[in-house]
Amino acid sequence: MTKTAAVMLADGCEEVEALSPVDVLRRLGAKIDMVGLDKLKITSAHGVTLTCDKIMDDSLLDYDVVIFPGGTTGAKNLRDNDQLMGLMQKRAQQSKWNAAMCAAPTAFSRYGLLDGHKYTVFPGLEGKIQYEAKNATHTTNIVEIDKDANLITSRGPATAFAYSYAIAESLGYDTADVREAMQYNYLAGNIK
Repeated sequence: MTKTAAVMLADGCEEVEALSPVDVLRRLGAKIDMVGLDKLKITSAHGVTLTCDKIMDDSLLDYDVVIFPGGTTGAKNLRDNDQLMGLMQKRAQQSKWNAAMCAAPTAFSRYGLLDGHKYTVFPGLEGKIQYEAKNATHTTNIVEIDKDANLITSRGPATAFAYSYAIAESLGYDTADVREAMQYNYLAGNIK
């Protein structure tokens, strides 16, 4: 069965973090939509125009996973949207997978999704989350998967592929061939 994913995009998003999950999941055969917070054309943190497939609506509840990229401004725009917060809270109640990286876990902390769960975040932002999220446990892992909450979090642009593979694997995909084909294994084994 084909899995479905939505990447939530808002102005100021980190493009590497937004497009890496799109790339990996499409290579694996998943159906993935780029979803604009409030419009179809999004300007990333570094001035790249991204064209979304659709604008956010209640269909966000239907995806197997919803993915938040970071970027300080993009994460703030996602964090501050009350409609999105309500949809993400419903997804959490339905035990659906949700993922956020870099600064975007701060949106999840505002929504209450991190309460009592493990997470990672861009270094330096854990204090803000710890203030907001009740009994959340910060880790320094590259990717943190909290299976009890169906949450995946990661740290920053350089961790985008590890994050993307973790999302795919949480959906049941075998990423071994894609990791090899994308030279991820070579990088992981040789980076100094």
